[in-house]
Amino acid sequence: MKVVLVHMPWGSIDVPSLALGILRTAASRAGHEVQVRYANLDFVDWVTRVTGFTLADYRYFSESSYFLGAGDWVFSGLLDDSDRPFDPYARLLTEGGATDAEIALTGAMHRIVPDFIRDLATALTAELATDMSGEPGGAVAGVVGFTTTFQQNAASLAVARLIKKLRPDIRIVFGGANCDGPQGAALHRNFRYVDYVVRGEGEVALPQLLDALDALDPLDSAPPEQASLAAVSGLCWRDPDGTARANPMSSRPLPPTGIVAPDYTGYLERLDASAAADWVAPRLVVEGSRGCWWGEKHHCTFCGLNGSFMQFRSKSPARFLDEVLDLARRHQLLDFIVVDNILDMAYFDSVLQRLADSEYDVRLHFEVKANLRRHHFQQLSDSGAVQVQPGVENLSSHVLRLMDKGVTGCQNVRALRDAQSAGVTASWNYLYGFPGETAQDYTGVIAQLPALHHLEPPIGSARIAIERFSPYFDRPELGFATLRAAPQYTEIYQLPEAELADLAYIFTSVPSGIDQAQAADLDAALATWQARYPVSRLTYQELPDRIVLVSQRAGYDWTVMELATPPEIELFRLLGQPRTAATLAAKVPGGAMVVEPLLAHWSALGLLFHDGGYQVHLAVESNNQVLTRLDHRRATDSAATDSAATAPAATAASRPVVGRSEEEPRAAVVA
Repeated sequence: MKVVLVHMPWGSIDVPSLALGILRTAASRAGHEVQVRYANLDFVDWVTRVTGFTLADYRYFSESSYFLGAGDWVFSGLLDDSDRPFDPYARLLTEGGATDAEIALTGAMHRIVPDFIRDLATALTAELATDMSGEPGGAVAGVVGFTTTFQQNAASLAVARLIKKLRPDIRIVFGGANCDGPQGAALHRNFRYVDYVVRGEGEVALPQLLDALDALDPLDSAPPEQASLAAVSGLCWRDPDGTARANPMSSRPLPPTGIVAPDYTGYLERLDASAAADWVAPRLVVEGSRGCWWGEKHHCTFCGLNGSFMQFRSKSPARFLDEVLDLARRHQLLDFIVVDNILDMAYFDSVLQRLADSEYDVRLHFEVKANLRRHHFQQLSDSGAVQVQPGVENLSSHVLRLMDKGVTGCQNVRALRDAQSAGVTASWNYLYGFPGETAQDYTGVIAQLPALHHLEPPIGSARIAIERFSPYFDRPELGFATLRAAPQYTEIYQLPEAELADLAYIFTSVPSGIDQAQAADLDAALATWQARYPVSRLTYQELPDRIVLVSQRAGYDWTVMELATPPEIELFRLLGQPRTAATLAAKVPGGAMVVEPLLAHWSALGLLFHDGGYQVHLAVESNNQVLTRLDHRRATDSAATDSAATAPAATAASRPVVGRSEEEPRAAVVA
């Protein structure tokens, strides 16, 4: 069976499609001829020829507008014969905070994309009219398959509809995260030009479907035997009379041995030939596991990422490492994104150690749990993990308990500190709007944020959306009793509300948690953090007889401080981990009479973060400091501050030295 698998806008342009790479491997092993079409790159080439479209514009549609659905709405006028007036959707964009320029761009793209869809549909039908060598292939119809995740639904449906008009004999197959569970069945019910929808993991189901289609006479456009289709787990298909059928999804996820390695043949060559090559540096995508080992025990209340299969399954360390290194050798590329929802803890002393010892200077991105310790972050750094996503999400222990995150506010702050000490960038977002949270959960944190300005700030903050498959979606008793599909789905699909309830992934409800004014206070405090982070620092260095701290933060007027007495040194070391005052008093010579004044003094100096009766120190190890990336002109001055940390002390123990302007730059940790 001839198959073209298509990656539509707004899929990421700097990475190949992991889903299509895996399906290409699985279908090819089953004897089918498979090509992958990066139509997202086709779109970049087309749109840059006809407009002044930029990378920022692409990212608006692919990323920042996701919760408003702009990427899907652009193609929505091609899903059927009904009109899509712009004004109602423009009002929705305005209410969602889109700028006038973004709204105008959305309208402009909506008007011109029909030309792209027409060109692509024509090219795809022609591609199936030739064999894999480019020679005419006769009347074999073949299959066009679409993977759809995030905002790829409408673009994929638009092309599928036109292909069916041009060549009704071509079979259209959909799959991907947007087709999981009820979503896939709803898509199949409502868009009859989609012949089949594969729900769940496709490595087994797609080859089975292709085998069933391949069993037909090449010139026979009749549907395959119903029995063969009914045997494919999760498949949506139609009876000869047009009745939509949805097979039960498998109750057992694929074992690790069933997860095949991706085949990315042709992606880098296609990117090199694209206008997008001037926009991005390519990276490769790999997976070591599926599911979430934490979610199996405690499903984070807001998270729907694992869809139908939460069960954690991990490839053997040797196999995962072999896949990474094989892809590096084959494609001569060292930058990798590991898409696992959570890193397998068994990989620390196996995969990460072998990567650290290998001759390959790979650079990796992992998602990890925030309760890692300092040595874990060092192992990540040594292995080539330049960036991690530790799932910090909030700094209040009370809110984190509402999320069922299994970490505390102090542990999250420790993770930011220790990642920076190891030279690893931590990417995170601040979430709010959880049922049961109060203003006090945020005012106490906001008051302490000036002490954290030297640590990696969140990328942004947002009120949570209700995601399908999350506990908030499945369990109304947790606080969101009434849910409706987010309003953009109505504008995009113009379907009855009952159908949208099955098709949608994002839902709305009565807002919970802090109000808009309190959220604005949080946003303002985080914006200040982001602005001051590049020119802030708080570091320490241990010398044989003392600990020297260097501070440069706008909220504090001291620069250098020494800890020289045994109680001070012991207390500071103990505060490397979150501890209560009572625990510290029991461990430090002099007990509470010594500990309590020091804790109060250090808190006033911005050395500590407090939450839920615990405290932890905030100082980053100074031996990883490098020059600030924003202002190299003052590098000498930054180096002078580092020198102060190792010079003989001229100040009294535990006494800050007031000096240097707070506008001077930090010596930042840059991963």
